[in-house]
Amino acid sequence: MDFHYIITLTVPLLQGTVVTLAIFAITLVISVPLGFLVTLGLNSKNGLIKGFCETYVYILRGTPLLLQILFVYFGLPLIPWIGKYLTFSRFASACIAFVLNYSAYFGEIFRGGLLAIDPGQYEAAKVLGLTRYETMTRVIIPQMIRVCLPSVANETITLLKDTALVTVIGVTEMLHYAKTEVNRDGTPFPFVIAAVLYLIINFFLTWIFKYLEKRYEQ
Repeated sequence: MDFHYIITLTVPLLQGTVVTLAIFAITLVISVPLGFLVTLGLNSKNGLIKGFCETYVYILRGTPLLLQILFVYFGLPLIPWIGKYLTFSRFASACIAFVLNYSAYFGEIFRGGLLAIDPGQYEAAKVLGLTRYETMTRVIIPQMIRVCLPSVANETITLLKDTALVTVIGVTEMLHYAKTEVNRDGTPFPFVIAAVLYLIINFFLTWIFKYLEKRYEQ
């Protein structure tokens, strides 16, 4: 196996990596703030809002992500009176399913972080004369982030690996190209290259989160 052949295999995989990272980035950028909104809903005193968020989390966490991807792409267009308005491309369907799924998981992670904070922190902030907004932004959220970072790091790494699921609806991400090359050449080596690329990306993600954890420990 010469170097030229390895390059020939790697170039398409790098093209797929761009799609993989695009799905990853879009999901992360949208699902994290959406997850925080879900957390606020779960802690809301309004029964309707709280019930909606609890149902949302239950459904999205209780069904496979693969099923959700298939439903958004194949299922929504089949719903009468709705399908003609909710037909998405393969890429958009993948992003929507990922955002909905991971916002539910991040919502539970952030909720756990809030529960871990001593209630005395709220009372201390009130004694100091801080408003509710100042209490959340200056006292509660920074502590919540520190508590949640390890779980967020694990979920983020899982998100990167889960992007391989979008190949089921024909999104041409990294694994799609790897499978195509394996079927074409009859060698598993493209899977090895794909594994290396995943590991490289995960290495940088792990480094970033370790850096953030050290910053918040100070």
